[in-house]
Amino acid sequence: MNVDVVNSDVVKADVVIIGGGIAGLSLAWALAPTRTVVLVEAEPALAFHTSARSARQMQPHYGPAVIQELTRRSIAMVEDISATLAAPILIPRPLIMLGNHAEVAELLAGQPGLKLLGHTQAMALSPDLRPDTFFAAALDDSAKEVDVPALLEYYRRQGLAAGATVLLSAPVTTVQHDDTGFTLTAGEHEIKASVVVNAAGAWAQEVATLCGVPSQSLIPYRRSVAIVSTAGPVNPAGPMVEPFDESYYFRPHGGNLLISPCESVPAPAGDAQVVDADIRALIERIDAVTTLGITGVVRAWTGLRTEAPDGIPVVGFDAAVPNFFWLAGQGGYGIQTSAALATLAAAMITGTLPAADQELAGELSPQRAGVL
Repeated sequence: MNVDVVNSDVVKADVVIIGGGIAGLSLAWALAPTRTVVLVEAEPALAFHTSARSARQMQPHYGPAVIQELTRRSIAMVEDISATLAAPILIPRPLIMLGNHAEVAELLAGQPGLKLLGHTQAMALSPDLRPDTFFAAALDDSAKEVDVPALLEYYRRQGLAAGATVLLSAPVTTVQHDDTGFTLTAGEHEIKASVVVNAAGAWAQEVATLCGVPSQSLIPYRRSVAIVSTAGPVNPAGPMVEPFDESYYFRPHGGNLLISPCESVPAPAGDAQVVDADIRALIERIDAVTTLGITGVVRAWTGLRTEAPDGIPVVGFDAAVPNFFWLAGQGGYGIQTSAALATLAAAMITGTLPAADQELAGELSPQRAGVL
């Protein structure tokens, strides 16, 4: 379906999605076959902020139970998508979690899908580890590395092919709503829509305020990643490695190493910048646990992970403002849950949610306990 251009200045659609990151693009892909959709993005390019700055990993045993379910569903969906493409979007990238015996036992008790690795087995999988820096390990051999640009491009291309309209350099500046729906000013465009979806990431609070919707206590947190060169060779097929406390991780990135200090520092919505001291401290830490010998930073970036107080995404219609739909607070789970979360959200918006998914939707609801 194509949007109805009422006149040269007004665009009319069933749904307007605010935000052109992974959340907005995946929802446009899921909705466009059955609804007229306009997606507006404030930046001149899609996926400019957090979605372009992810760690590019899907980990089925990472996060709360609702996230793990969405991740498992998303992996299956993206594997089906990959089957239609020239190159796969997902490749195996096992995850090794290091610790002492008690820590690893705790991991295994909480995550039955993980496998116990002995010290020798862990060293065989990641021979660059210093053997005296851990005692035991757990393995998630279902984890995947994601070609995020390819996934974003698939959502964009398929959404457009189904009739979605994407407007760039179109920040939303005014919103009015009444019984007939919403009227928005986005850049040079005026848009009329029955439903507004808040997929604005770190700007979700600002969008809600603009629409007259009460706060959901969403807070953006800074998270940095760097690609570094090493003196020793990096095995491109090696695993991702992190300690029990999840205070950092590293994994191969071609012939280099991708590393993150896993910091969660509250930050204002904006173009987040790297704190060099964080990367320097992380390099020292990884040099202390591996024999690779980091020689320099190839590039580094920082994104914002926006979270609700309970760390679970906020997805669903708001109780205070009719037809205002939240698709926000994905935290660090946006990439790994996108396909399933978009499909679930589209079913909620169109009133076609299967009975089997009612409980899952309730766990994400803006009205759940502890969100406000």
